[in-house]
Amino acid sequence: MNNKAKFDLYERLLRQWSEKINLVAPSTLNDIHSRHFADCAQLADILPTDVHVVDMGTGAGFPGVVLAILGWRVTAVESVGKKVAFLTDVKEKLGLDNLGIYHGRLENYVAALPRDKHDIVFTARAFAPLIKILDYIGDTGCRLFLLKGREIPTEINTAQQKYKFDYTLIPSKTGDGFIIVIKNIKKSR
Repeated sequence: MNNKAKFDLYERLLRQWSEKINLVAPSTLNDIHSRHFADCAQLADILPTDVHVVDMGTGAGFPGVVLAILGWRVTAVESVGKKVAFLTDVKEKLGLDNLGIYHGRLENYVAALPRDKHDIVFTARAFAPLIKILDYIGDTGCRLFLLKGREIPTEINTAQQKYKFDYTLIPSKTGDGFIIVIKNIKKSR
């Protein structure tokens, strides 16, 4: 199955499952390709190809499933059982052997990470404020590639009260938000 067929099937599954459980805002179902798929796929322009991507709070699989379709090795972290069932269905029907699904809380996943994490990057979309994300993964030494909204400058200012980090803001190609790439995370105090 080629990527176009995978995205088409992913869309069908998303629509079917959205009738039963809340995966995405119903108003966005009419624009799945640009609102969700293209938004997540823009990470492909900046993500290194030789990394293991950990998608925090993946929900409906954004951006994790999109990145897995595009070829990255991904672990989707999700604590809600119904969403895990959806992700498992997507993984099986799309044949995504490069997609792992972790059913549990992010802090438990992070606590079990191996010591050598140089090839792991974290990503998220609509997951949590930046400071909360840094609280979860700040001690790992891993880089972040986050899809964030237009309020990210405020989130950065808040996070910098507790953490020091290097970051790059890249304007979104699909909306008025940003991709923020963060590295060298250290607690300020």
